[in-house]
Amino acid sequence: MTYPAARRDPQPDTYFGTVVPDPYRWLEDADSAETTAWVTAENEVTFAYLDQIPFRTKLRERLTQLWNYERYGVPSQEGELLIFSKNDGLQNQAVVYALPPGQPLETADVLLDPNQFSADGTTALMGLHFSPDHRHLAYTTSGGGSDWQQIRLLDMQSRLPLAETLDWVKVSGVAWAGAGFYYSAYDAPRPGEAALAGKNEFHKVYYHRLGTPQSADELVYENPEMALGFRIADVTEDERWLCLSLTDGLSDGNRLLVRDLRDPTQATTWTTIQPSYEFDTSVLGNLDGELLLYTNDHAPNYRVVRADPRRPTEWQEVLPETAEKLEGISQAAGCLLATYLHDASSRVRVYSEAGAWRHDVALPAIGTAGGFGGRRTDTVLYYAFTSFTYPTTIYRYDPATNVSTVFKAPTVDVQPADYETTQVFYESKDGTRVPMFITHKKGLALDGQNPTYLYAYGGFNVSVTPGFSVARLLWLEQGGVLAIPNLRGGGEYGEAWHQAGMTPHKQNVFDDFVAAAETLFAKGYTTPEKLAIAGGSNGGLLVGAIMTQRPDLCRVALPAVGVMDMLKYQKFTIGWNWAPEYGTSDDEAQFRNLLSYSPLHNLKPGTAYPATLITTADHDDRVVPAHSFKFAAELQVCQAGPTPVLIRIDVNAGHGAGKSTQLQIAEWADVWSFTLFEMGK
Repeated sequence: MTYPAARRDPQPDTYFGTVVPDPYRWLEDADSAETTAWVTAENEVTFAYLDQIPFRTKLRERLTQLWNYERYGVPSQEGELLIFSKNDGLQNQAVVYALPPGQPLETADVLLDPNQFSADGTTALMGLHFSPDHRHLAYTTSGGGSDWQQIRLLDMQSRLPLAETLDWVKVSGVAWAGAGFYYSAYDAPRPGEAALAGKNEFHKVYYHRLGTPQSADELVYENPEMALGFRIADVTEDERWLCLSLTDGLSDGNRLLVRDLRDPTQATTWTTIQPSYEFDTSVLGNLDGELLLYTNDHAPNYRVVRADPRRPTEWQEVLPETAEKLEGISQAAGCLLATYLHDASSRVRVYSEAGAWRHDVALPAIGTAGGFGGRRTDTVLYYAFTSFTYPTTIYRYDPATNVSTVFKAPTVDVQPADYETTQVFYESKDGTRVPMFITHKKGLALDGQNPTYLYAYGGFNVSVTPGFSVARLLWLEQGGVLAIPNLRGGGEYGEAWHQAGMTPHKQNVFDDFVAAAETLFAKGYTTPEKLAIAGGSNGGLLVGAIMTQRPDLCRVALPAVGVMDMLKYQKFTIGWNWAPEYGTSDDEAQFRNLLSYSPLHNLKPGTAYPATLITTADHDDRVVPAHSFKFAAELQVCQAGPTPVLIRIDVNAGHGAGKSTQLQIAEWADVWSFTLFEMGK
């Protein structure tokens, strides 16, 4: 194929005596005329190639048909109103509804319609935060997929918007207290500074009083001596404790400080509950003047403790650490509702607030449960359950009787009984036992000829658990196999599993993935010629690393919004926050490790690489698109094989959160068309 020319500049960087070329540095400027022209030219090549795939239109039509079903979010009780979201099927964004007591679900009023936020449906609703008296609603929005957010306000009685809008909000909660709320923000970018690529420094916490401009907001916390790190505020349900979580951009945990808002003598002071950045510690609630903490402090699988701010170092065990990871915990309806992971599937247990076991929640199958949030005074809670072939269903749950009833079940054009999911365990290179879910049509022939989509993440303590996806269902309908291993670096088995895939052990993640592919080969599911490997963000890094280490492993590679330049990632937006996971090129030992697997720096001319479709977006300000741009330009130069190297660049989209239905359908249809076409369909 003929690819757009990409200028190569002799602009090397030197790290600890090692000279590293960076010929495509100019692509880091996403707004330059030259980069814009390159993006346009690359998209023209990509879409010209996709346009000639004979079954692409048919796949898109079928995916649109599958996607067109009613989907509900997990409701919450806000005063007398039941608040829930619903997408009728093909709406770009889900609509938020409010249901008065005793009324049929169909009569709910529209509270917020994000489809009206922008003409193209790319402005997304990111969060809802009701004031304790339910008089006001603060909601966050994101435009074009950016991580930058705005906070807007709605009067819940008149349903009219308030005048004030808060800008330059990022990595923030909205914590109501009194006549306003706490939030986190950065200073506005300086003139000439790129809002979507500039490094974010000096995170601050503010208090916004209703009816006043953002310029009048009170600065609650800053650290002018520490440029990096997040500062995030929360307030307990009774509005007594202001909780401040602090990270440093170096360690993987957070310090935790609190302030008693009822004590005037603490107006400018903080009590340290967790002094170390080494551990994750958060406040899940409070009880009798003491705080309930969720922490992995000396408990890699997490535990719950009580801490009295008057004696902050004397923690009392409430839920001890177990052999299974405590994935999530909530204090609601007078209970503690704990979600544990058993081999990457949910188990939900209900305890008293003192930690006495009451009962387990009966879930319908092996899968993922989420929700169970609410206030201490609530008597009914809600949760969602999903699995690979179990469409996400919303349940109403009574903690007192331990009874779940269906609140809303979707009607999807699929027969779950036609498919099956198994979980296998395989050995990685060093003998570590790794689980993998495999889903396919029943009666699959293990003849090695099945198109297989191997997806993984393997990082940041993220647990990849079973979940329903209409996009993946299209793949299964085509006779494809879906394989999802739970690699080290994830959170499925607690902090020890996570750390086994962090710097300097990142290679374990790649070894786990290769072993997963080889297991699929050995068991007769597929062969390299029928294998596609995929992942996004940190998973895009995974795919890029596998492509350079084992280009023979697969036929198709699908790296999405990947971190491809491991030597410079920390220089853009909030990339510095990933340093605990990866290490940085500022440290010599870490530089050597990063250079050994950085996808951009391990491409070799004259190598036959898999057919590759790189996906990214021009508004991605988490993993800036320069990662994918530079990787694509170099890969196109190095490719010696007959298969194409394409990059698909969405316009007015970001890292993935809040992406419109229209953009999702278009992208998935192209991904599946490309994959099946390259496998010879």
